[in-house]
Amino acid sequence: MGVEPIIERKRNERSVFSGLVPDLSRPPARAEPGPDHRRRFRTIWISDVHLGTRGCNADMLIDFLDSVDSEVMYLVGDIIDGWRLKKKFYWPAAHNDIVWRILKRAKRGTRIVYIPGNHDEMFRQFTGLNFGGVEIRRAAFHTTADGRRLMVLHGDEFDTVMLAHRWLAFVGDAAYHLLMGLNRWVNAIRNRFDLPYWSLSKMAKHKVKNAVEFISRYEEVVSRAAAERGVDGVVCGHIHTAEIREFDGIEYYNDGDWVEGCTALVEHFDGRMEVLHWADEMRRRDEAQAMQAAAAPPREMAGAA
Repeated sequence: MGVEPIIERKRNERSVFSGLVPDLSRPPARAEPGPDHRRRFRTIWISDVHLGTRGCNADMLIDFLDSVDSEVMYLVGDIIDGWRLKKKFYWPAAHNDIVWRILKRAKRGTRIVYIPGNHDEMFRQFTGLNFGGVEIRRAAFHTTADGRRLMVLHGDEFDTVMLAHRWLAFVGDAAYHLLMGLNRWVNAIRNRFDLPYWSLSKMAKHKVKNAVEFISRYEEVVSRAAAERGVDGVVCGHIHTAEIREFDGIEYYNDGDWVEGCTALVEHFDGRMEVLHWADEMRRRDEAQAMQAAAAPPREMAGAA
């Protein structure tokens, strides 16, 4: 009798998430550039995309995926927001384009490792399997070009709220999405005045003392867990705060998110690690293009010369 609710839940999850995998034989709504136009990295980590929510910065993530390439890409959890999709189905074409681009990379030979988080925990039941070239893992270990061994996991395992008060996590999730709704309005207004992207919730985190303390405690706990496993460092997501720090000789890396900060963690071919803040990268690129356009001679003068 206890098995029936579990079977019914699995059936509901399949009905909600069926159809999210796009047909690779059909092009996406927005064409992607060729690989030659992309910046190359050895490894890329992204997490907390929250596809299926209005807070997902899909356009910015598409721009990122169209601008970079790597030998390995880790999807470090909360790529799809199952919590929201179960309440209300929201899946615009841009979200399908992101899934298409990731699967296309796998087809081209990029190693894709997907580590589900708490919001896409329904995929944890497929740990150890491979779908369309995407490896699903509960956690992974990555060796950098300079020989360091890093543990890679989403990080909700170390969130005391998730572990002890799961109901409070759902309440916090609702409040968070309310804040993200305000964030969309703020940036819609800023966009009208040609102002760059700005994260309201990211600013609030840095201003609220309890949030800052929670992040600090979380980083220390995750780093201690990495030390106990005998690795050189850890890469995680979950708290939507990109960071590179060191705790007692253990390197802590958080790749951030694509809801607030729009960041990714990358490994260069010499093993050097860097957080890319994509809003800043886009702004620098636009400024460089504007300077090139201003420096270029007018067509009439160039033709006469």
